Amino acid sequence: MTDQSLGKSIKHIYDRLTNGILGFFVSLTDLIFGTIQRWIGLKGMPYVFVLPNLLIFGIFILFPMLLNFVYGFTGGTEFFPDQRPWVGTANFEQLFTCESFLDPNTCREDLFWRAIFNTAGYVVFQVALMLLAALVTAVVLNRKIKARGFFRSVYFYPVLLSPIVVALIWKWILQENGLFNGILVSLGREKVPFMVDAQWARFWVIIISVWAFMGFYTLILLAGLQAIPADLYEAASIDGANAWHSFSRITLPLLMPSIFVVLVLSLIRAVQIFDVVFAFTGGGPGTATLYLVQYIYSKGFSSPSRQFGLAAAASLIMAGVLILLTLIQQLLQKEEA
Repeated sequence: MTDQSLGKSIKHIYDRLTNGILGFFVSLTDLIFGTIQRWIGLKGMPYVFVLPNLLIFGIFILFPMLLNFVYGFTGGTEFFPDQRPWVGTANFEQLFTCESFLDPNTCREDLFWRAIFNTAGYVVFQVALMLLAALVTAVVLNRKIKARGFFRSVYFYPVLLSPIVVALIWKWILQENGLFNGILVSLGREKVPFMVDAQWARFWVIIISVWAFMGFYTLILLAGLQAIPADLYEAASIDGANAWHSFSRITLPLLMPSIFVVLVLSLIRAVQIFDVVFAFTGGGPGTATLYLVQYIYSKGFSSPSRQFGLAAAASLIMAGVLILLTLIQQLLQKEEA
């Protein structure tokens, strides 16, 4: 037998084996779904295909949400709901017991209010900087520049990195003996306490989060820019409009729906900030970068006395704020339209 005929025989056997295995699975699938279809009818088949996703959603999202409500209105340190006593709104009252809400030191849960103020400051500055940086980047990348595809990939690359990896990279750069301080020392300057000084820590948390997530929002705005007809800019140019007039009278109004989407998504993500900060500063120095989700995590999982009730109550408050912000932005968007 020649090598050519041997090769043909092996290929024939392989094809028959592959077709046999594939045919077996097709027949098995047809048998299973054919039987189900006879039981529930053709109209019920879409629910069969949706059922796995519904089960995953119910087990990992809906059930924990419902369980969180139970924890929010029960007390004690027990984990199982049936072992936890009903306390009503006591957890919420504990969080809101303050002589002055503007002074966390007068509050029973002072860390909660410090986390609230830290989160509010972070959201305002981070979302504003994120929106501005994403908009400028999208406008630049929408122009006909050299290596445009390369730069689009570069700006999106940080989004693909794990937030923990991002935090560790920047921690290596900004620590006392890190890259930045090494450059400063080589230039004859003193080291800067990026990780120890509270103001520097807050500043770098904002910068790092913008760097890490900006590519995603830039992509949304870039898609919105590319949906704007080029004829509008040509007509404006013929009428004598300069670049600023074209941007303010054409680009911004037509890009507003995409900007609202970015605003809503960035607000929600900013309020939920946790992983980058936890790996970068751990909430420090002191409580300078302690944000709301980390407060919830520390109360529920990392403190010696795990206060699941307080953690659940704080998370329900945060969820309510997010829902309220989303509704307000949707109303504003409808009025704008």
